[in-house]
Amino acid sequence: MSGTGSLTRSPIAAEAAPLSLCAREPHVPADRLVAEMVPPPRFDSVRFGTYIPDPNQPSQSEAVRVLEGFAAGLGPVPGTGRRGFFGFGRAKAPKPPAGPRGVYLDGGYGVGKTHLLASLWHATPAEPALKAFGTFVELTNLVGALGFQQTVQTLSSHRLLCIDEFELDDPGDTVLVSTLLGKLVDAGVALAATSNTLPGKLGEGRFAAADFLREIQGLSAHFRTLRIDGEDYRHRGLPEAPAPYSDEEVTRTAHATEGASLDDFPQLLEHLARVHPSRYGALTDGLKAVCLTDVQPIPDQSTALRLVVLADRLYDREVPVLASGLPFDQLFSEEMLKGGYRKKYFRAISRLTALARDAQRLTEPQ
Repeated sequence: MSGTGSLTRSPIAAEAAPLSLCAREPHVPADRLVAEMVPPPRFDSVRFGTYIPDPNQPSQSEAVRVLEGFAAGLGPVPGTGRRGFFGFGRAKAPKPPAGPRGVYLDGGYGVGKTHLLASLWHATPAEPALKAFGTFVELTNLVGALGFQQTVQTLSSHRLLCIDEFELDDPGDTVLVSTLLGKLVDAGVALAATSNTLPGKLGEGRFAAADFLREIQGLSAHFRTLRIDGEDYRHRGLPEAPAPYSDEEVTRTAHATEGASLDDFPQLLEHLARVHPSRYGALTDGLKAVCLTDVQPIPDQSTALRLVVLADRLYDREVPVLASGLPFDQLFSEEMLKGGYRKKYFRAISRLTALARDAQRLTEPQ
């Protein structure tokens, strides 16, 4: 687990008050949504060579081999160039790559799908402006900000669009994105995706590729499915999640850590309800650590899903989380963990637990 690499402790604990997530109400312009469609900071340096396949899971090595070949087939096309943000100066449509124009990474949480998806983005031989990487939610937010036609124009000269955590929970959003992808495939854009579980799909904590291919309807022929088996790497050989700290220790650490925020957990949950999830990334701008007091069980599913998004953004940015109250594996009720969104909740537990381990260094003597 890599850390932030820039955490420092103030010599005087009371020298400066910590930041507060609850005091932030970010507004994100549309051009930032486009510019930020790159792998998150946690995946800046990942490559196929840094992915360590489990020797007991040959599908992992096979996925690396196939994706390396897929990336190699997406080289730049002579005569194409960068387009303006709003599609002016449109370049010649790229030549469609040979074979399937899409790959779908099918596997449970924590097997490294995002690592591989980001590695594909980095390995594709095209300038960053001609590659896009984002979650399904970020893609729907982009459509909301730019409008459907403008989004098509903005992305249609790209060589590659990577969609992490493709969600099939909302039929309307699924149809919207499926239609968008159809337009992009027609323009020669290559696609790569991972996905989340459907409500009611309990099984292995993931849905089978057949569900994804059915929901994207006419695009299914463009996707090659890569199944990636394995256990959650975040818990492979790692110790159990650290026990929560006291309110006093969390508060003291927040005051002693440069760039840390300090918030009461129930108040933070209320604040998240007033901030659109598309802004949760901006909500964490500049943070070096998040300190939370009085962590309690999540009261309802809407609140739980908002926390999942925040956990994803914190994990992407490698922001350690120090907390008091309940341990993170007790955030969600048994009913939630057996319901249709169980995969999202388990992913949030896994990621918050990893960030809690990262936060242990904050309490160590400097």
